[in-house]
Parts: sequence; C-alpha cells; structure tokens
Amino acid sequence: MHATTTSFEKPKPWSTVAPLLVDVAMGRRPADLVVRNGRWVNVHSGEVIAGTDVAIVAGRVAYCGPDAGHAIGEKTQLVDAQGRYLVPGLCDGHMHVESGMVTVTEFCRAVIPHGTTTMFIDPHEIANVLGLEGVRLMHDEAMAQPINVFVQVPSCVPSAPGLENAGAELGPEEVEEALGWPNIIGLGEVMNFPGVILNDETMAGEISATMRAGKTVGGHYASPDLGRPFHGYVAGGPADDHEGTRAEDAIARVRQGMRAMLRLGSAWYDVASQIKAVTENGLDPRNFILCTDDSHSATIVEEGHMNRVVRHAIAQGLNPITAIQMATLNTAQHFGLERELGSITPGRLADLLIVSDLPSLAIDEVYARGVRLAQGGRLEADIPAYDYPERAKNTVRLGKRITAADFDIQAPEGTASVKARVIGVVENQAPTRALAAVLPVDGGIVAMDRDNDICQISLIERHQGTGSVINGFVSGFGYKQDCALASTVAHDSHHMIVVGTNKEDMAQAANRLGVVGGGIVMVSSGRELALVELPIAGLMSDARAEVVAEKAAALSAAMREMGCTLNNAYMQHSLLALVVIPELRISDLGIIDVTAFKKVDLFLPS
Repeated sequence: MHATTTSFEKPKPWSTVAPLLVDVAMGRRPADLVVRNGRWVNVHSGEVIAGTDVAIVAGRVAYCGPDAGHAIGEKTQLVDAQGRYLVPGLCDGHMHVESGMVTVTEFCRAVIPHGTTTMFIDPHEIANVLGLEGVRLMHDEAMAQPINVFVQVPSCVPSAPGLENAGAELGPEEVEEALGWPNIIGLGEVMNFPGVILNDETMAGEISATMRAGKTVGGHYASPDLGRPFHGYVAGGPADDHEGTRAEDAIARVRQGMRAMLRLGSAWYDVASQIKAVTENGLDPRNFILCTDDSHSATIVEEGHMNRVVRHAIAQGLNPITAIQMATLNTAQHFGLERELGSITPGRLADLLIVSDLPSLAIDEVYARGVRLAQGGRLEADIPAYDYPERAKNTVRLGKRITAADFDIQAPEGTASVKARVIGVVENQAPTRALAAVLPVDGGIVAMDRDNDICQISLIERHQGTGSVINGFVSGFGYKQDCALASTVAHDSHHMIVVGTNKEDMAQAANRLGVVGGGIVMVSSGRELALVELPIAGLMSDARAEVVAEKAAALSAAMREMGCTLNNAYMQHSLLALVVIPELRISDLGIIDVTAFKKVDLFLPS
C-alpha cells in the first residue's frame, strides 16, 4: 500500500461552477444526478416539503423544487426517493479521530454508512506525540477523503504547561504556520482555561493568530464555576464549548454568545441534561450544536456516529428537524461554511441522506458530493488504505524493562497505614472525583484495597525514555481479580497509563506495549486476555476499522471478565491523565489537583 493524496475528485468552488449550476437549474444543461420524489428536510425554514426533486451537477446542488424534469438528460442518473426524507449529510462539530484508534481514512470508512459527511477534527492527540509533523500527516490524509474532513490546529500541546510534559510542544509560531495550510478551519479546543483567564502569552498569541486569520477558536471550559473565571474565558475568544454537563452550562454559554456543543460520545452522555435548555427553558436552538468528541471504534461500528447523537437528542424530546439542524446547518454556520454545506440547497455540496424514518433516522443511502458512498448501512465506495511513514511509528520509549518493584509506593517511615488521595472515576462523564482513603502498609509499602475498589494507577514516561514511573490510586473500575490494563492512549500527553490490582501483571502489560510499539493490553495472572496494537504514534492502528472494532470489543469483554461494569470503561481509563478536567489526575510530574491547578502530595495528613 502507498499513501494516497487524492483518491476522489475535489469539487470545484461554487464561484467556478455557478454558470453550470444556473444552466442546470434553467434546464439548459442536464444534471449529473436527479433525486426524485423526496420529502425535503429544509433546515433553513424548518419544514418538510413533500414531492421535491433535487438536481445535482459537479458535486453541488443546482435545483431543489417540485419537478426537476427539465434537468434530466440522456446520461442523467435518476434515483427515486419514493417519498422518503432527504436529509443533509450530518456534521460532527468537534471530535478526535485518534479516539477511534484508527486513521482518518478508516474513521471515514466507519462513519459514512451512518450518514456523517462532514467532520471537524482536532488532532491534538498525535500532536502531543509527534508535534506539528503529526498534525500535517493527518491534515494531508484528511484532504484525500471523499467526505469533508476539516482540521483544527491543536492549541494546547501540552494541555497544561507546568503540570505535565508531552512528546512535543506547539506555540503561537507553530499555530500561525499551520493556519496557512489549505484544510485548516480554526484553532482546536483551548483547554488551558486558566491560561486564557490569566492572559498567558502562549494562549493569547494562539487565539490572536486565529482571529487574525478569520478562523474559529474552539473552546474547552471544564470548570463548573460560571462566575468571573467563566466570563474571563469567554472574553478571551473561544467561540464554542463542549465541556458542559448541566442545563445551566449550556444556558450560560449561549447567553454569552458562544455555541453550546452537546456531546454524546462513547463515554460522555451530556446531551440529555443540557438539551433541557431548549426543551424546558425554551432557548433558541440555533446556537446549539451536536457532536461526539470521542467515539470508540466499537461504538461506531455497533451503534453509529452522528446519527446516534441525533436519535438520542430526539429521544430527549427534541423536535426531529431541530435535532437535524443541530447536526447540520448550525455546525456549518458556526465554522463559516453555511454557503458550502449543512443544507440541501443550491450551490451547496451535494451531501445528502435518503432516510426512511425521521425520528429513528433510518438511513438508506448516503451521498457525498453527488456520489453515493453507502447503501443499506454498507459502504459502497472503495476508499484506499492510507499508509503512515515509519517515522510516525515506534514512538514508545520506556528506557528500561519495567518490573513489579517500579510500582511500589513507599509509605512514610514507621506508619501502619496512610491516608491517600484517590482518583474517583465518574461513569459516563469526563470529570473525576478527588477521593481519600485509609490504606494499609505492608513491609513499608502502601497496599491496595481491592475490597473497597481501590487499585493502583501508574504513569510511565514513554516519549523520552526516562524510565520515570509515577504511582497513585484509583477507584471505580471494580476489578475483582488479579489483572492490569495498560494503554499508550492517555489523554492528552499520551504517556503510558497502567491500572491494576497486581504489580506483576502491571509490569507484564507495560513491557508488552513497549514491544508492540503501543496500544492497549489486558493481562490477568500472567495471561494476556486482549491486545489492540496501535503502532501509529501509539494511538492509532494501521488495520481496517472492522478489525480494530473486533479487538476493542474483545478488550471490553476482558475488562468485564475482570469485574468492571462501567460503560465504556476503557475510555474512562484513557482520560485519567487529562490534567485540564477536574478534579484529580495523574501526570508524569505527579498527582495533579485540577481544581487548584497544582501538583499535590499523594498522602494526606492523617
């Protein structure tokens, strides 16, 4: 296989083909494709208009009306919608491809049958490993796709300077350089909200560069404090936010002129609570956007992508057309692309879905740029695999062979027990709780407490090969057997996280990932239960999405076998080092109190 740079013909700008569109609309030239007898879901007017024909030429819509017979020629392809709904292709307003553990190409192959035709991706995961070069690799791959994949320049690499070290650093100069690339749509989520509030030079410089370029600044305000810090953050420039978890969060953002992005990912269930801002509080839905943020490959294959989010929003009582607007037109408007996509109207890219039932969003056919890519839930398009260069692989550098002793936590001298900080997992949400527990000491080493669901978490530095291991405690996984789960996906700095109840298993899991070049592995009593190899930056597989989904499903099954009942527990595992979301995390520098944004001691005063 070889890297492909242009698998599909790119549509010409509206300005270039406008005379052709006029000729087709007027009947002077035939369309390439005419979809007849559809029920047009018009997201501009909020109507469903029966008996509509859509004429398409050069990948764009030329005519929407009651009869496109005048646009039909001998070579025009005809599709009879048979009274089914014509829905704009769905847009994901904020997401990370790497969370699917596959490349951009494989992610597209997985989501196209589910109706996603536009994505706005923030590749800050690969940026934390490979820097600007990693962003460029994903940018170039995105441009080769048959659907629209726009890229945001990562804003926080590392996510919280002073609280962690990543494999690379990006600043205003790198951001300004990337803003000149052809497929860059704006600045990725600004996670360092204290930096914005304090007018940090790096944050202010990156935001200013983006504003000067006339592009959108993505937001990430993870604090529940809606007082002065929130107002300072909004004043700093971020235009949207997906970190809300309550109705009041969505209300506050929209009132301040932001777009509230409501996410339903594999482990984030934030739509139901926040959509009440519309369904119960009566806010104008135009400034609400649906997104996924992080979707596991197994979730996509088994449950769907943006269609899953839209269905979920409808199930919460939202009008179906309003839910579709939040996943199409609203998103396009937010990124300044209303004249390019987000609706089935003249001049726009011919991204449309033929849907047999609106509330359940039963998608029969998927078209992008006037070409049918999927039918009946199956991909029809032949999208070539995309190879990453060798320099994007072999990024896991442990510096030494890890042993069980590396996970020993020395207790203060002369103590029989200690009071320790414990990271508390919160199911279906990104925040954690800052817990405390009294733990026994055995031979000078602090022991875990499996009976009370307290096991060990360790972070192993994997970018520079320093051999550093940071140890702590975590609660919420419910492991009941000797086991360990290791992962080189550890948002956002992506060191290696190991969570386990048995130190020998933890060491075996860590060393296994060092050998395979990254991924996720579950080990129990010396036996490897599941392995997902992720050789690209230790984050993504070079295998097909279906293969990765199957391995990911085996991983989930192994976690359940060990006693874990959390919904999408692996996603929770991968976020335990995310030092920009409260309350307590682990980094390569130690235990981090994200509420106070400082490193703290593992032990508390007794």
